[in-house]
Amino acid sequence: MASATATATAGWLRGKVKAVPSGDSLVIMGNTKAAIPPEKTITLSSLITPRLARRGGVDEPFAWESREFLRKLCIGKEVTFRVDYIVPSIGREFGTVFLGEKNVAYLVVSEGWAKVREQGQQKGEASPYLAELQHLEEQAKQQGVGRWTKDPGASELAVRNLPPSAIGDPSNLDAMGLLAANKGKPMQGIVEQVRDGSTVRVYLLPTFQFVQVFVAGIQSPSMGRRPVSDAIPENEVAADDTSGENAGETRPPLTSAQRLAASPASLTEVAPDPFGRDAKHFTETRILNRDVRIVLEGVDKFSNLIGSVYYPDGDTAKDLALELVQNGFAKYVEWSANMMEDDAKRRLKAAELQSKKDRLRIWTNYVPPASNSKAIHDQNFTGKVVEVVSGDCIVVADDAAPFGSPLAERRVNLSSIRAPKMGNPRRDEKPAPYAREAKEFLRTRLIGNQVNVSMEYSRKVGAADGSNGAVSNPADSRVMDFGSVFLVKSGADDNSSASTNQPGMNVAEMVVSRGFATVVRHRDFEERSNHYDALLAAESRAINSRKGIHSAKDSPVMHITDLTTASIKKSRDFLPFLQRTRRHTAVVEYVLSGHRFKLLIPKETCTIAFSFSGVRCPGREESFSDDAIALMRRKILQRDVEIEIETVDRTGTFLGSLWESRTNMAVTLLEAGLARLQISFSSDKISDAHLLAQAEESAKHQKLKIWENYDETKEVSNVSSAEAKQKEVLKVVVTEVLGGGKFYVQTVADQKVSAIQHQLAALNIKEAPIVGSFNPSKGDLVLAQFSIDNSWNRAMIVNGPRGGAVQSPNDKFEVFYIDYGNQEFVPYSRLRPLDPSVSAAPGLAQLCSLAYVKVPNLEDDFGLEAAEYLSECTMNNSKEFRAMIEERDTSGGKPRGQGTGNILMVTLVDVEGEFSINAAMLQEGLARLERKKRWDTRERKAALDNLEEFQEKAKKERLNIWQHGDVESDDEELAPPKKTAGR
Repeated sequence: MASATATATAGWLRGKVKAVPSGDSLVIMGNTKAAIPPEKTITLSSLITPRLARRGGVDEPFAWESREFLRKLCIGKEVTFRVDYIVPSIGREFGTVFLGEKNVAYLVVSEGWAKVREQGQQKGEASPYLAELQHLEEQAKQQGVGRWTKDPGASELAVRNLPPSAIGDPSNLDAMGLLAANKGKPMQGIVEQVRDGSTVRVYLLPTFQFVQVFVAGIQSPSMGRRPVSDAIPENEVAADDTSGENAGETRPPLTSAQRLAASPASLTEVAPDPFGRDAKHFTETRILNRDVRIVLEGVDKFSNLIGSVYYPDGDTAKDLALELVQNGFAKYVEWSANMMEDDAKRRLKAAELQSKKDRLRIWTNYVPPASNSKAIHDQNFTGKVVEVVSGDCIVVADDAAPFGSPLAERRVNLSSIRAPKMGNPRRDEKPAPYAREAKEFLRTRLIGNQVNVSMEYSRKVGAADGSNGAVSNPADSRVMDFGSVFLVKSGADDNSSASTNQPGMNVAEMVVSRGFATVVRHRDFEERSNHYDALLAAESRAINSRKGIHSAKDSPVMHITDLTTASIKKSRDFLPFLQRTRRHTAVVEYVLSGHRFKLLIPKETCTIAFSFSGVRCPGREESFSDDAIALMRRKILQRDVEIEIETVDRTGTFLGSLWESRTNMAVTLLEAGLARLQISFSSDKISDAHLLAQAEESAKHQKLKIWENYDETKEVSNVSSAEAKQKEVLKVVVTEVLGGGKFYVQTVADQKVSAIQHQLAALNIKEAPIVGSFNPSKGDLVLAQFSIDNSWNRAMIVNGPRGGAVQSPNDKFEVFYIDYGNQEFVPYSRLRPLDPSVSAAPGLAQLCSLAYVKVPNLEDDFGLEAAEYLSECTMNNSKEFRAMIEERDTSGGKPRGQGTGNILMVTLVDVEGEFSINAAMLQEGLARLERKKRWDTRERKAALDNLEEFQEKAKKERLNIWQHGDVESDDEELAPPKKTAGR
């Protein structure tokens, strides 16, 4: 061995013990502010400790115990040291180390873990404290401590027989077996080497299996590559022959594997990545030669172990992966993170996002990708929830916005969550599983309640998307506003963990914790909820509890019969079921107009169109229509209400009364001056009719809204006063619509109507007649039971049963209801003889036709559409009209039946809107002016001229009958029909 020179340095230095390679050596790093401080490996002067084995070898007796004593004594602690001498031939520095006021060499020798070397090969190669060390060694021998034990067999037991190392030779380890036996279980270990910031080599205890573990979920910058001849792992250096009792022996030759690796390519040096050394140093200072817990997460295709590493820090355990990512020394890696629990994955992703925002270390030059979101953090407001659109979208009435203004209601999408979609009924899309439950969950907790809203970002999404993804076609995009909503008064049954410093219960957290929504996985630098971590935690709880969409159960199926889109007959068939119970509990799903709604009746599992009886709000194009809708949205939308159903009209809309919290909402509308009362002959059936009248009178007196120009002395007229004097005007309600512009009416306030109704109500209806005892024939007046509401009405026999004579109670008679104008087939069992006192009065239904216009018959093109439009305009909610009689036509003959009898040619005008039904039919392209010479008087020609503009508009827009151009013929009938005398 080459001669050594002894160099004594008088200066004492301070540092922290970073590693303990063996029982007599320490790696000490200096106390400087440098990112990577300088280090010294100090071997304790004049000591010889047992030699640790190489991987797969055998220790000298007590080698491991010797190293463990020094490691536990000094690792991570502040020490004072100096170099006593240097041996250049082996490149090692020998010195004295003090831990506080204690000489570390004294402690090692006194515990019997080292021998004292009297003198080195060269003069001066000795500890300044040699004499005291020798004295302590003698004491240890006498006491039989440490390696000097006198227990028989102790030396043999103090030898580790190491299993073959898996590092460099994966065949020495059954990685899958080790994973299967220990997955998810903490394993004790000691870190012997840090290859880079996210790769460590560990002794697994108590087996001493030496393995390499890649930290799950992350990757630190590479340490590059050194030539093979120089790339001797640190743990091999620590166990080399240059230390211990065999110091001075030469290093053995390279193995065949090492010689194979020493190819020209592997001899090329590759520099470390930026921050590679920093990341490695960060990991070393925390876990090198420390006790750690390893939790195996998986094995890759090369049989490499993937695991989480936890190290002690005071009374807590820290996650190495999380610490590296938080400090910008590692990036999140999806493939290995997928082996971890969801909570751990989310923490890593959140930490990486924050590091990117702060541009820490490896993210110093990070440029975030382009985002389609815009922060709107400063837009906070309070208000009441008026609508729940879905499980992740609500509409809030802003307390600060004036009622009726465009900003009075604001749509808020809950940040960072996605609930199942409700689907679009117009596209025949059904709700996704748990979509109804998510919406109902929010409805029952939020509707009408005060909330605090914190807007966080807005985002462009595809027109049919609604997600947080990129926009493929900007032309079809829309902007959605996202925010966090806090319920001021929260329910006690909600499994959420909102902190006390939040302004209420986090609504999004409530939904997610119940399993009714998932948390959106945002891209880097995407705006997200300010409470994202709480949402992730709530989702984890829901998944673990298998709630809602996370359960294995199918969502509850609710079959709802939608009567709003069903046939009118089906609505009529439902009427008896809805009238069995006086009052029903319902939910207002939509406000269609101020007085018309779509209701869900849960008990009957149906949705219906519902309208207030005797109350009408302004139409869509009329003033104050929006005010009426806004008021009803605030008051009853999505609220639980009670309803009473009186009847169903001929459009399939159910008529009745509606209460919310015992308040009749029709009264609320009338009091606000946003509706008119239209009670006709059936007012006795309307609940709270006297309250409705009082409410309207109050609004009139205060001249509210629609009554702002009300003048009691002024009579509303739809014609000029001169014309009104010349023409008879009747106030009517339409009772039946036929084809060709014909319809039946009843005169409002006619005393005959009231008298007939009272007479019919007083009749004692007997049991069904015995077949043969009552034989009605064509033209006879009888009592017939109407199939829709089972009421008894006067009717005329139009046709008897086939074969003439009645054979059974089920034989059908065709009857015409003379007081209403409708016609149907009725079985013999629902007919009764009519008392002469009731049959004497003439029928109350008067057949009318629209004057000046020609409407297609039912069998003609657009005839059915014309009849439906006329019915929609005239028969909804017992609407009252003024019928101005232009002409009387008796050419139909005397026999009364549907579409026969005397006809009144009328101009029909809405008493409220003062619009003419005749003009409306022309404007819709469902009628044309009838240009016959019989109309060509000066007065009637003026009426035609007034109607001309409505027809021209329909022609110009090619509506309905005009879609192929002008349908008028030059061969119009010029001869008037037979002139008849007026009644």
